[in-house]
Amino acid sequence: MTTSGAAGGPLHLRPGRDRHGRGARGPLLPVGVPRYRTRSMAFDQLVLETYAPLHNAYFDQLSGVDLAVDTIPRMRLRADSAVLPDEIVADGPIPLGRVLEAGVDRSGNPTRARFVVFRRPVEQRAHTVEERSELITWILTALVAYYLNLDPRDVDPDFPW
Repeated sequence: MTTSGAAGGPLHLRPGRDRHGRGARGPLLPVGVPRYRTRSMAFDQLVLETYAPLHNAYFDQLSGVDLAVDTIPRMRLRADSAVLPDEIVADGPIPLGRVLEAGVDRSGNPTRARFVVFRRPVEQRAHTVEERSELITWILTALVAYYLNLDPRDVDPDFPW
């Protein structure tokens, strides 16, 4: 591509530095472009899309519940406990999701109930988008069933219990 410089002579624009022939450096899409999404943003969107049918089916009961995604589980679990509490959905000893009941925070302000899905453990267990979607569906169904005190098969008849 050639354009004219300030003096009227040709100005050659070089592509970004391409040392060692490895291709362009930096992101392919600028951050402000609508198609730009990080892995965590894509995961968040998948969680929202998976949760929407459950929220719509139990709208009145789940209207006071927030949905959150956390990178890793940050909770203190006893190392000698073989069974995790019911509010935690896990794959063996690794928590994948959790129900946080409504309560009061350290400042004395009331908090709403919250479903939390842990991104990194889910990504490590599901490698394709389809597997990830199925695993997130399983996690959210179990969390909603626990919160509503229902059997997971009542929430989703295809639940693999």
